[in-house]
Amino acid sequence: MIHLPKRITIKIGSNVLTRDDGTTDITRMSALVDQIATLIKKGFQIVLISSGAVASGRSELNITQKLDPLSERQMYSAIGQAKLMYRYYELFRDHGLHCGQILTTKENFSDRQHYLTQKHCIETMLAHQITPIVNENDTVSVTELMFTDNDELSGLMAAMVDADSLFILSNIDGVYDGSPSALGSTLIPEIQSHEDLSSFIVSTRSSFGRGGMLTKCHFAQQMAEEGIGVIIANGKRENILLDLIYKNKEVPHTHFIPAVKGLNPIKRWIAHADDFAKGIVTINQGAKEALLGDKASSLLLVGVASIQGDFEKDDIISLEDEEGSSLGVGRSGYSSDEARLLIGQHNERPLVHYDYLYVNP
Repeated sequence: MIHLPKRITIKIGSNVLTRDDGTTDITRMSALVDQIATLIKKGFQIVLISSGAVASGRSELNITQKLDPLSERQMYSAIGQAKLMYRYYELFRDHGLHCGQILTTKENFSDRQHYLTQKHCIETMLAHQITPIVNENDTVSVTELMFTDNDELSGLMAAMVDADSLFILSNIDGVYDGSPSALGSTLIPEIQSHEDLSSFIVSTRSSFGRGGMLTKCHFAQQMAEEGIGVIIANGKRENILLDLIYKNKEVPHTHFIPAVKGLNPIKRWIAHADDFAKGIVTINQGAKEALLGDKASSLLLVGVASIQGDFEKDDIISLEDEEGSSLGVGRSGYSSDEARLLIGQHNERPLVHYDYLYVNP
């Protein structure tokens, strides 16, 4: 059997690519592309999620007129994305390699067909040794449907392409048991997917991006639960990518340990689709115990207590218990009108089949 190259998703944060004065750090960008090029030539497949477009656009313009945050972000992104991609194009070309731009929105992950079309594009690029460089399409994204930040986007991409690992490069060495700048705080080398980190992670955001360490950890733990190992490390360290891969224990970083048994591709898609749920299904105690039990179980209509919202067959729906606590999400086997007529019925096909059901850990 042919051994396929390892596939890595790499997210580079705004604070890695941006100097203190807000301009793009071309030297750092070049150093990271040098490392990525080395990995590609060694047989790795890389999907790159790059922040920095908004910061790049902001440094290019001197706008004195006051704009609302969304208009400002759209404008800076439109300018900065072109500038950022041309830099990447030149840097990859210097290594005899190609890169291509993938601009996406959260809506592209909500519909299964759109999701698969996007996945096919990326798979085709990787098969031809073209590095996809992914970013949110800020020029058309609306506030309600924007990614939390590029940490969320990198997690979605890692799940989409079935990556072996996700590297999140920030401007600190990893996750600390307190403020990274506080005396006595130490780096946490390994984190399990179920650990509660909220008591000691500082929730401040970066200077140029939207995200903070708490959101990084949230998405990292979700990825680890789905079977993808996540590493948070300092992208400003020299040779950070090569050292992480070839000298793992010698480089400061935090590793989120992946679950031994990960999710299949369809369940991974459903696990990230809760934002797109078209309805809420409340289930009774018996159905709850069945879904949370050790044995694989589908959601049957006999276990449904009530249905809120209007949805069609194959839409994503949220599942709640009778106290209103979220239990998971799934793809509906019925429209809401059909399902309401059959609530409580026995011997009907499942409302949500196990293959299309994700239960919260």
